[in-house]
Amino acid sequence: MDTSLIVSNILNPPILFFFLGMLAVFVKSDLEIPAPFPKLLSLYLLFSIGFKGGVELIKSGLTQEVLLTMLAAILMACAVPIYTFFILKLRLDTYDAAAIAATYGSISAVTFITAGAFLTELGIDYDGYMVAALALMESPAIIVGLILVNLFTPSQGDRDFSWPEVLQEAFLNSSVFLLVGSLIIGVLTGERGWHTLEPFTQGLFYGILTFFLLDMGLVAAKRIKDLQKTGVFLISFAILIPILNAAIGLLIAKFIGMPKGDALLFAVLCASASYIAVPAAMRLTVPEANPSLYVSTALAVTFPFNIIVGIPLYLYGIEMLWR
Repeated sequence: MDTSLIVSNILNPPILFFFLGMLAVFVKSDLEIPAPFPKLLSLYLLFSIGFKGGVELIKSGLTQEVLLTMLAAILMACAVPIYTFFILKLRLDTYDAAAIAATYGSISAVTFITAGAFLTELGIDYDGYMVAALALMESPAIIVGLILVNLFTPSQGDRDFSWPEVLQEAFLNSSVFLLVGSLIIGVLTGERGWHTLEPFTQGLFYGILTFFLLDMGLVAAKRIKDLQKTGVFLISFAILIPILNAAIGLLIAKFIGMPKGDALLFAVLCASASYIAVPAAMRLTVPEANPSLYVSTALAVTFPFNIIVGIPLYLYGIEMLWR
């Protein structure tokens, strides 16, 4: 693997500010981002990529390539939590295994956005409709995870379980709702809407991503101490499973003929883990699961691994497969 890709990725301002956030925690600086502000930044990022994705989707139309990509996204979102659940069951109980499996079956929008910035820096084109794949992969893993809990918990009848609440949390949580809503508005307004909002959605995007990753560095460093509870098994899982998921994603991308930029974004979606939407749903529907396990592995291990090493590694895999 060309190490210059990793160096180039690390030397991007967003990644360096992620490290700065982690360093602030390690040296016990009093640097912090006020609580409501990170939420605003994340909503802005979801709004921007959703709107841009909708504009690009209306440009490309529902071609065979787009439909195959969407089907592949749904397939991976359903398959990943199933096989990861049985791997995790080797060492964990049903509740923790299902919660972590759902976390890794869903996606991290910020990892996706970081990969898009990485491609832009390298001058590699990608299609905006990949945001539709992002939207489709957010929720299915929550449903699959809860089905696994129901199937493998003997005393499932004793649990207070409401499917309407589950479906509302899966499909109407703030991140999914804003992402899908922005995508639809992008489709409806097209180029005219894009030119109207471009100074806001494009001009500010990179700076806000950088500031958001500063906050993510602070949060990830604070979560590192939780890794003491996970043990070697889960730490290894949090690194190796993303590589496996990305490899499967790349094989699918190669099979259906995705261009390199789209293939990287698809691999990143397959390899990432949710640390916002799924943990919120799991706390509501599977309170028996330990949040320190599924949050710390996704946020303190998988997220930094993907944005620092994973993205260049997956691009290297693409160069090998597409050669």
